[in-house]
Amino acid sequence: MIKTFNDLKTDVITKLGIQTTDAYYTDTILNNWIKQGTRWATSFKKWPFTEGRVSSTFTGIEEWNFEGYKSDSFRIVQIGGKRLEKLNFEDYQILREEESDNDDRVYSDFGRTVFINPQIDLSGTLTCYGQYTPVDIDPTDLTSETVFSNGDEEGNEAIVEKVLEFAKTREKKLLEAQAHKVRASEILDLLYKKVTDEQFNYKTHSARGGMWKRIDVVAGELEDEMFKRNQF
Repeated sequence: MIKTFNDLKTDVITKLGIQTTDAYYTDTILNNWIKQGTRWATSFKKWPFTEGRVSSTFTGIEEWNFEGYKSDSFRIVQIGGKRLEKLNFEDYQILREEESDNDDRVYSDFGRTVFINPQIDLSGTLTCYGQYTPVDIDPTDLTSETVFSNGDEEGNEAIVEKVLEFAKTREKKLLEAQAHKVRASEILDLLYKKVTDEQFNYKTHSARGGMWKRIDVVAGELEDEMFKRNQF
């Protein structure tokens, strides 16, 4: 099982059949490649385990910046436990320009900035849910882990494959490098499919018009059918 930085590095060294004292593959080179591979893997998909939330006290200002969160990733924003509706940025701008006193519970984001209607009729704790950028793995801490380390270790296998791609490219063995590149992507694609397959059971609340239509078991018709019984 590959969990820590030391595990990643040991696996790379083993598969390359080298020693860290090798002048061609110094510690500095390997450490840098593992950091690059980790960044590549963590940004490969919008992983559920890189979703987070950030909270602050809402003070009525319009623009909010949250360090470490990815651009345009805020999907849920709440103030005082009440959800806001997300508008695309252009529509949000039109609302603010043409109806400056409008107090609709709306927000938008542009880049890494969240825009909240300052006229909103809410107060309390502001909570934003978005996609954060994981902290870089630390080569000086052999026990440091990646976002994949606790339950999705296949992602760490992909990091090893990415590092092997870097190594084979350095050796000018381009066919081998390409094979490792493809393998790294395949591992992450399969991991992401596994994650999304686990989500198929999620249900939409009936109040929001879920995917399943309610049946009138007496009359045998859909509740929201266009033509109703005895409508004429």
